[in-house]
Amino acid sequence: MATQATVAPVGVTSPQGGSRTIPAPANPPTAATANPAQLTPAQLKAKAKADKAARRAQVKETKAVVAAADAAKTTADAKGGKGKGKQDGPQSQSKTGPQHRGSTSGRRPSILVVEKDVRSGIPECFSHIPMAKRIPTAHAHKDVHPAVLVIGQQMATFAIKDSIARLEATLLAFRKVIESYETPKGNSLSRHFVPHVLNPQIEYLTECRPMCYSMGNAIRLLKAKVNDFDIDTPEEEAKEGLLETIDLFINERITLAEFVIARNAAKQINDGDVILTYGRHRLVEKTFLLARENGRVFDVSIIDDPYDRGGQELARSLQQVGIRVFYSPNLGGLRANVERATNVLLGTEAIFANGSLHAAAGTADIAVAATNASKKVIVLCETINFDRERVSVDALTYNEIDPEQNTSDSFRLLFDTTRDKYITGVITEFESGTGNSPAQAILALLRKQEDPTVIA
Repeated sequence: MATQATVAPVGVTSPQGGSRTIPAPANPPTAATANPAQLTPAQLKAKAKADKAARRAQVKETKAVVAAADAAKTTADAKGGKGKGKQDGPQSQSKTGPQHRGSTSGRRPSILVVEKDVRSGIPECFSHIPMAKRIPTAHAHKDVHPAVLVIGQQMATFAIKDSIARLEATLLAFRKVIESYETPKGNSLSRHFVPHVLNPQIEYLTECRPMCYSMGNAIRLLKAKVNDFDIDTPEEEAKEGLLETIDLFINERITLAEFVIARNAAKQINDGDVILTYGRHRLVEKTFLLARENGRVFDVSIIDDPYDRGGQELARSLQQVGIRVFYSPNLGGLRANVERATNVLLGTEAIFANGSLHAAAGTADIAVAATNASKKVIVLCETINFDRERVSVDALTYNEIDPEQNTSDSFRLLFDTTRDKYITGVITEFESGTGNSPAQAILALLRKQEDPTVIA
């Protein structure tokens, strides 16, 4: 006589307490329902497979019921509700902490980790201001060169933070990109290099940290050089031209410009002067060292950025060459330092088309206080840091959020804007008398630099 196998209902204890009965799934059809002794080997194998499938279906249904109960409990807890019953036995939670429910597979349940949004504490009105962030190399575009990956990480962590240092590092990385580039068959360098090779490098660097103005100017010049090549220009000739352009740019617009600016600024330091500066800027430091080398005897008053502390390094550097230094760790001593100074020497990140200064946060306070005290405010800046297209009258249009000083309660801006009326003059590498020009004259300087026949 044939027998029919059945599966008993399964009892599952829900997280709310009590037990719930899950009906067993119907038996799937088997190869035969006769006595197992009467089945052939093929029929026995089919029957075993069917029984295994039935058991799997039962386990899945049990898991679905338990998951639905857990979700209901989580929703109730989120709304502030309390459980309406005690759980009995080993599944109850102790008062000292929650216990994990064992899984049917014997493995611990996975824990969902939600990454914290670093911009969650920034108000909506400041949401347009960018912030540097580390981009995992695994998430970078496949065409990003290893040298550019390294530079991007260094910029994101502020290991390279000065605008000219970032510019030089970027150009040297692009040099390696050009050296390793090979034009695909059927393409030309003038049409393929910028969209398919150069742009992915630029996009990655911009994601790591917003591009500084000198980088933007240099990249535009490099792209213009690529577009100047004829479509039939041999690859080696074009690559050699690009490498030569980068080398010439670094020599003239960075190395030589730095020397000329420091030389022109050092000429304006006289014996007995007390020069006030803010933080540590590469051009200002080089100016002080060159003036001391030329035999000038003067003092330096340093007001430091309380977050960066670069002024401490500048003070040590100047003391080593015999320059007397007055050091203030923050803006608390601003008035006393301004009264003691004969003039003010400041560095900057960029100068906008309307003559406004884009510099480290705190620079505007120095310039305003010095102007109100009738002190000269001289700014040192390379022409590659001039922005001829944008204007700025406040610090909220173009800025960055400091990732190291960004919490759920507050955040800090890296830069501020100093209006041109608080700047006495700008010293650039462009030879114009003493090299000291009004801040409003940057457009005329750029035009004359590009075409020496133009009268500024």
